[in-house]
Amino acid sequence: MRMSGTAILLLSCPDQKGIVAEIASFIYQYDGNIVHSDQHTDVETNTFFMRIEWELEGFRIPREKIAQAFSFIADKFSMDWRLVFSDEVPRVAIMVSKFDHCLYDLLLKWQSKEIKMEIPLIISNHEDLRPVADYYHIPYYCFPVTPETKTEVEREELKILREYTIDTVVLARYMQVLSTDFIREYPNRIINIHHSFLPAFVGAKPYHQAYARGVKIIGATSHYVTEELDNGPIIVQDVIAVSHRDSIHDMINKGKEVEKRVLSRAVKLHTENKVLVFHNKTVVFD
Repeated sequence: MRMSGTAILLLSCPDQKGIVAEIASFIYQYDGNIVHSDQHTDVETNTFFMRIEWELEGFRIPREKIAQAFSFIADKFSMDWRLVFSDEVPRVAIMVSKFDHCLYDLLLKWQSKEIKMEIPLIISNHEDLRPVADYYHIPYYCFPVTPETKTEVEREELKILREYTIDTVVLARYMQVLSTDFIREYPNRIINIHHSFLPAFVGAKPYHQAYARGVKIIGATSHYVTEELDNGPIIVQDVIAVSHRDSIHDMINKGKEVEKRVLSRAVKLHTENKVLVFHNKTVVFD
C-alpha cells in the first residue's frame, strides 16, 4: 500500500540512445520503485516522449529536491519536462452556460471520486444552473456577457480564478468564445468540448443539419483551447452510431451522451497527468 504517493515525470526531447536507461538508473540509484512507465517516439520529428511514475516511500531524495536532482539529466538530453505528485489534487473551475449534461456528469464523477479533483467554483453567463451548484454546495458566480462588457467580465473572471488558485478551467458547454488574453493565462489548461461536425456542420442547429444529410455517426471532440477556435490539441474523440430511425431529438440526446463521455474522459486524463502537448497534437498515456 502506498503511504506517501508517487512522483510522476513527463518529458519530451530529441530521441537518442540512453534516455530510458539514464532515467531508470536515476530512480534506482535513490531506491525508487517504478510503478508505471510508458514511452513513445515520433519518428517524423525524432522526438521521444515518456511518462514514468515511482513510489515516494523509500525514495532517498526529499520530494522538494527531486526536480533539482533530476535537472542534470534533463539538461543533458535537452528535455522539456515537468515533475508532479499524485497526492497533489488539481483545482478545477467549471464554466457553463445553459446546457447541464456535461456539468452533471463532471459533478457526479467528482462526487464519486472517479475523477480526482477539487471544484472550488462554477462560473456561468446565465443563472439557469445555479440550483445545480447549490445542491453540490459549490460557489456559483454569474457574469452576464455582452459584446460591450466582455473584456471587463473576463477581467473579473480571471481575478476570481486567481483568488481560488485554479489550476485548470473546463468549459462544460460554455457558449462564449474566450479572448486571447484569457487563454494565455492558462496555456494547455483550458479544456473544451465540441461536436465533431465542425467544420462540416457549422453555425446553428448542427444536429438538424446532420439529420437533413442522413449521417450515420455523430461524435464529439475534447481539446485544449487555443487562440484558433476549436482547433487546439485534441485529447479525446469518440463517436456513436445513428440511423434513419433516429429523430432529431434522438440525435441530440445521443450527441449529449457522447459529449459528456468525451469531456469527462479528457478531464480525467488531464488531472492524472497523462497528456503531453507537442506542437498542436497530444501524446496521451492512457
